Amino acid sequence: MVTKVVMPRLSLTMKTGTVVQWFKKEGDAVQKGEPLVEVLSEKVTYDVEAPETGVLAKVLALEGMDVPVAQAIGIIAAQGEQISEVETEETATAEETTHVEEAKPEEAVEKFEERVAASPAAKRLAREHGVDLSQVVGTGPEGRIVEDDVQKFLEGAGLAPRVREVIPLTGIRKTTAERLSLSFRTAPHSTVTMEVDMAEAVKLREEAKVSYTDILVKAVAQALRDYPIMNSTLDGEQIKVLEDINVGVAVATEKGLVVPVIHSADKKALSDIASTLKDLVEKAREGKLTKEDLTGGTFTITNLGMYGVDFFIPIINPPETAILGVGRLVDKPLVENKTISIKPLMNLSLAYDHRVVDGALAAQFLMLVKQLLEKASAM
Repeated sequence: MVTKVVMPRLSLTMKTGTVVQWFKKEGDAVQKGEPLVEVLSEKVTYDVEAPETGVLAKVLALEGMDVPVAQAIGIIAAQGEQISEVETEETATAEETTHVEEAKPEEAVEKFEERVAASPAAKRLAREHGVDLSQVVGTGPEGRIVEDDVQKFLEGAGLAPRVREVIPLTGIRKTTAERLSLSFRTAPHSTVTMEVDMAEAVKLREEAKVSYTDILVKAVAQALRDYPIMNSTLDGEQIKVLEDINVGVAVATEKGLVVPVIHSADKKALSDIASTLKDLVEKAREGKLTKEDLTGGTFTITNLGMYGVDFFIPIINPPETAILGVGRLVDKPLVENKTISIKPLMNLSLAYDHRVVDGALAAQFLMLVKQLLEKASAM
């Protein structure tokens, strides 16, 4: 009996998933319940178990491929059992249809392209650069023109720079790109910045053996209690002020940027925040974050100080209202009471959704974060 392995629905909003890694090869025996393939959705990885015992007869979705929910990604059959061509071509047919629908040419161009054997990707690239496909030599099956043929034609004609490497926009990077593009298009971003004297925070870091990010999470969580509107989300025509204060921290990994969440950060001691964040960062870099680790965030902190960055403007992590960008810590001269002294200073940049928060309120919130950091010994 033939059994299909399908892309699971890991959340209510999930529409597609990415095949990350197959644990078995075609022809390998599989046991019901054993991990068969790793898939990714909304930055969460999940091991799909084999639904039946048998042989992995066919892999329909290769690693890195995006597949709609409930569509077949593989086929399990009994030893020696034959599978139909319809089943093995299911994914390829759906993928081809998707590419055709993404870019519909004008009627005249469409009629011309019907006479040229070329892949949808090749046609799309040719249209973008005004290339006459009749001038391109195809290297695909039966002389079919593929995207690489058009790219080589452009390079040979001096119309495009030579490509050193092609990195597919899939998995976490694709999810991040989609979410941040949506955020920047829909939320009118505005930013306020302040310089913070981190002398007290430096002492606390050394005494408590914590990181600056741990201290920032604690300060932000406390400030959100006093300014709950910063801990909100815009849902249609309603601003929903959230009860829980869950602070996300952006973490760079080999697969892309992820934002694990410290839940109820306002109720945690600094030492608890430090241990929780340490565990989350380790899981992020090992690719072991769970759905619970990545969901429920209400405010995000992103720190580029370790890369020597003084100041930057972050993009809000939807559906949140604000995000705090953190620059590097650097010793600078500071004038206090007409006296110049050298202090460890840090730039903070608060990007916020101007539909929800105005500039004065954002400035007051950031001022409170600044005051808490400058009196960090009281944490």
